[in-house]
Amino acid sequence: MDKKTLRQITTNTLADYDAQADAFWAGTRDHDVTQNIAALLRHIEATPPSTILDFGCGPGRDLKTFSDMGHRAIGLDGSARFAEMARAYSGCEVWQQDFLMLELPAGMFDGIFANATLFHVPTQELPRVLEQLRAALKPGGVLFSSNPRGQNQEGWNGTRYGAYHDEQRWRDLMTMAGLIELEHYYRPEGLPREQQPWFASVWRRKK
Repeated sequence: MDKKTLRQITTNTLADYDAQADAFWAGTRDHDVTQNIAALLRHIEATPPSTILDFGCGPGRDLKTFSDMGHRAIGLDGSARFAEMARAYSGCEVWQQDFLMLELPAGMFDGIFANATLFHVPTQELPRVLEQLRAALKPGGVLFSSNPRGQNQEGWNGTRYGAYHDEQRWRDLMTMAGLIELEHYYRPEGLPREQQPWFASVWRRKK
């Protein structure tokens, strides 16, 4: 993809989220992601409170949860509307940044929580983005990700762009970025595999 195509992907996807922000919040604010939050936190070796980046924080649901638990939580989202909502709801610092144009401080975070976000990054750009996230972790820091799984296809879903990786492709991408797998599971828990569309995994930056 050339720069123009990538810019169009970002513009259209963020415009859709901005336009649907209130409906998105109404539909997701009560989602139970305690399993995912626990998966990140139990692998962080540093003494709490931890410094955590909620990557793609949306309106701030999980950002507020981390903050209420006593952690230093910082949000990041490309949507201007989501960033505004997240600041108001969580009271936390929120950075508005395009996923394809990240400016992250090196070695700052004990953990990065990327819940239902990284699948919006086109596959050709994902190795670079993952390397940026790894560099933003402290040595030994932990990255959580959860994405809708697929057969390594990507493209438009309405006016949002998504890339849908299988387990092995995701493992290859994360390993190439210098991350070590700690655990993985499928969601929602307790259902047959064909009814678990989400693949969650936890990774550590090498010390």
